[in-house]
Amino acid sequence: MRLFFDARYIRTDFHDGISRFSHELAHALVATVPADVEITFLIHDEAQRAFLPAGSAAHMFHAPTSAKEAIAARLLNKLRPDVVYSPMQTLGSAGRKFRLILTLHDMIYYRHRTPPRNLPWVVRVGWRLFHLTYVPQRITLNGADIVATVSEESRRQFAEVNLTKREVVVVHNAPQKLAEQLPAEAAVTGGAPQNLVYMGSFMPYKNVETLVRAMAYLPGRTLHVLSRITPARRGEYEALAAPDANIVFHNGVSDAEYAALLADDGALVTMSLDEGYGLPVAEALELGVPAVITDMPIFREVAGNGALYVDPHDPKAVADAVVALDDDARRAAVIAAGQAHVARFTWERSAGVLLEAAQRLAASRG
Repeated sequence: MRLFFDARYIRTDFHDGISRFSHELAHALVATVPADVEITFLIHDEAQRAFLPAGSAAHMFHAPTSAKEAIAARLLNKLRPDVVYSPMQTLGSAGRKFRLILTLHDMIYYRHRTPPRNLPWVVRVGWRLFHLTYVPQRITLNGADIVATVSEESRRQFAEVNLTKREVVVVHNAPQKLAEQLPAEAAVTGGAPQNLVYMGSFMPYKNVETLVRAMAYLPGRTLHVLSRITPARRGEYEALAAPDANIVFHNGVSDAEYAALLADDGALVTMSLDEGYGLPVAEALELGVPAVITDMPIFREVAGNGALYVDPHDPKAVADAVVALDDDARRAAVIAAGQAHVARFTWERSAGVLLEAAQRLAASRG
């Protein structure tokens, strides 16, 4: 089988969600693939070669934001792939002579239509228009043979609105191993949570306001807000905070700094009102750190019993959950449950799901 993997979304500066997903899945796939499967990676930047598994074959292709994306299938036909996999859903499928697996990670942009800021303005306008109705997405996904997504909750949401008539397989997202990012002298202390860590953006649905207000009930503890933040947004949160609330705005951190803060008597906190997945939650659990999070289906899937779930509109409930983790037995039970639950999400397992789907499609070509 000749399997082409669309690696054009791998960033060469720092990973965003799609980049990390592409990078990790590519490496796991190459590590587990049988000898009769030939993998070729599609890239659009020579610098991306350094991020592929050693010795991998790569083919230079146009950028995913190019106008050529509409005729991508016709261009790929010349390379004679059996199956093409893309970690996004925008690869043009018209006129293809190969089997195709496209990925839609979640439906968050139908509920919150603000596109990624790193995209060209023309693409951002198109993004908003695309998500006004389900029709364009249905046409796009039905152009594939199989649709992949990253969670059972996303698969349920697709079915709820009849988003595609194609088979949907779950290629789970998986957490990076933050323990590998810890400085040599650092270790997970596992004590009563003194450092409450928020990793995420500041879109309105992220509801960071509840975390800020909760600090009024948590004297002596610190809320660490890790992501880059504008002065105006920071000012809004500072205006909400109680006078004695201890909140540190880091304005961006490295993976090592992120891991170290969680490891130092930390707890992951998020009161997001909506999520496509919740990777920071999975990363904290994998590290052996408890979480206090919104009670919603996707977080239940990601965290299982490895978190305390609360009403995201109730700052006092957030504070009470944090205090509940001061109990050594309760905290140990939550941590153990979280590590056991998140262990089911591995890149090796996800690569196996993708490979099995690709092999079935290749066999169906006759």
